[in-house]
Amino acid sequence: MIYFAKWKIAMVLGVCLLGLTFLVPNFLSKETAEGLPDYLPHKQISLGLDLQGGVHLLIEVGVDTVIRERAESIRDDVRVTLRNAKIRYAGLGIRGTSVRVTVKDPAKVDEAVSLLSKDRIGMDIDSDGSAITLAFTEKSMTEQKVGAVEQSVEVLRKRIDALGVREPTIIRQGDERILVQVPGIKNPERLKKIIGQTAKMTFHLVDTRQLAPGRVPPGSMRVPDAQDKYQDGSPVTYLVQKRVMVSGESLVDAQPSFESRTNEAVVSFRFDTQGARKFGDVTTKNVGVPFAIILDGKVITAPVIREPILGGSGQISGRFSVQETQDLSLLLRAGALPAPLTFLEERTVGPGMGADSIAAGKIAAVVGLIAVIIFMVVGYGKFGGMADVALMMNIILIGAALSILQATLTLPGIAGVVLTIGMAVDANVLIFERIREEVAVGRTPISAVDAGYSRAITTIIDANVTTLIAAVLLYQFGSGPIRGFAVTLAIGIMTSMFTAIMLTRLMVVTWLRRTKPTKLEI
Repeated sequence: MIYFAKWKIAMVLGVCLLGLTFLVPNFLSKETAEGLPDYLPHKQISLGLDLQGGVHLLIEVGVDTVIRERAESIRDDVRVTLRNAKIRYAGLGIRGTSVRVTVKDPAKVDEAVSLLSKDRIGMDIDSDGSAITLAFTEKSMTEQKVGAVEQSVEVLRKRIDALGVREPTIIRQGDERILVQVPGIKNPERLKKIIGQTAKMTFHLVDTRQLAPGRVPPGSMRVPDAQDKYQDGSPVTYLVQKRVMVSGESLVDAQPSFESRTNEAVVSFRFDTQGARKFGDVTTKNVGVPFAIILDGKVITAPVIREPILGGSGQISGRFSVQETQDLSLLLRAGALPAPLTFLEERTVGPGMGADSIAAGKIAAVVGLIAVIIFMVVGYGKFGGMADVALMMNIILIGAALSILQATLTLPGIAGVVLTIGMAVDANVLIFERIREEVAVGRTPISAVDAGYSRAITTIIDANVTTLIAAVLLYQFGSGPIRGFAVTLAIGIMTSMFTAIMLTRLMVVTWLRRTKPTKLEI
C-alpha cells in the first residue's frame, strides 16, 4: 500500500488539476464564463429554485375534458355510421361520459349495435330496447387520464426548454397534477401565459350563407374573434363550419417573421406531407372563401383564400406584437396540450431568500471546515495536516463535479456539502487510528503505515458503499430538494474516498520516502 507507480501519481495529480480547472469558472461572472471558448471549461454550478429564485407552480390537468372530447368524437362517429347505413335514429347525445342513441326501427337495433361495435376498443356497448349506450370501460378512462397527464408533462417540458431556462423541474404529482419549478425566470407572467395556453389550433371554412340573424345551421358554429369587438364591448363572431379542414397537429414548424410588403409581425408555419396535401386541397376548392384560423376557441385571423396554396406553408397574421409572434410560434412548435390546465398554487421565490440561504450555507461550511481542520491537526499532527489538505481538495472536486454534471445545487444540497466536510475525514481517522495501533505494537514507520492502510481499506469501502446506496435510493425515490441532497452526498462520498485513499496516501508515502523517520508521531 505504500508503493505508488508513476502512472498512479500522474492520475492523482491530473484529477486534482482538472478539479481546479473546472471549478475556476464559478469565480467568474456569468457573462465572462459564457464568453469563454468552447474548448475551455466554462460551465458554472446550476443553482436551484431556493437559491436563485424563480417560480413554483402546482397545476391540475383537466382530464375530464379529454374524456368529454373523446365522447363527442364518438357521438359524431355514431351519427355518420348510422346515416351511412340508413338507420333512422333520435336522441343522439352525451350523458355524462357515455353516448346514447335511440334507434327508431326496433328491427334494426341489432344491426346498429353490430355496426357501432366495430373498432370500439375500450368501450362497452349495451342496448336496452331501442336505446343503445356506448360507455368507456374503467381501464380505458384510466388510460386516457394517465395519457393526458403524461402528454401534458412532455408539452410543458418542450415549452419551458424553448425559453432557454436551465434545470427546470417538471414532474407528475398524483393522478391529475403537475409540479413545475423554474429557477431564475425573470418574467413569471409570460411563463404562466405560455404554460397555461392550450394552443389547440384548427383551420375551418367560414360559412358564407345568408342566414337570418342569430340562426346557426347544423354543421356550423359561432366563434368569437380574438381581438375585434363591437361598440357595446361584445366580441365580433364568425359563423364557421364545425368540420376541421386541417388540424394544428399537422404542423412541423412555426417561426416568427415579418410580412414582406407591410412589415407586419406574423407567424410562418409549415405542414407535414399529409397536412400540406389537405391544405392544398382545401385552398384549391375554396378560392374566394374566408378561411378561419381558430386558436383555443377564438378566431385569430380569417383571410380570404386568393389562390391555391400548394407548398404546405403559410402565414398567420393578426395585429401581433413581435413578442406575441415569438410566443405563438413557441406554442405551435411544442404542440397543443391535450387538456386545459388550472393553476392551484403559485409561489414566486425572490433571489434575496436564496442569497440569504447561500450566505448561511457559507457560514456553516466555513465554521465546520475550521473545526474539522483544528481537530485533525490537534489529534494527528502532521498526518492531520495532510488530511486537511485532502479535505480542501475534496471540496474543490465536489464543486468541479457539480459544474461538469450541471447538477442543480439546492439548499439541501448545501447541507449535503456541509455533511460531506465532516464525513470526508472519516476514512483518514480510521486509517490514522489503525496506524497508531500498529506503532503501539512496535512496527517500523513504513510497516505501520502499510498495515494501517491495508487493514482499514475494507472498513472504509464498506462504510462508504452503504452510504452511497442510501444516496442512490434517495435520488431514485425522492424528488426536488431530496434529490439535491442525494446528489451532493453521492458526489461527496466518491470524492472523499478518492482524496482519502489516493491523495492523502500519496502525501504520506512521499513524506515517508523523503524524511525516512525512525519513529512516527501520530
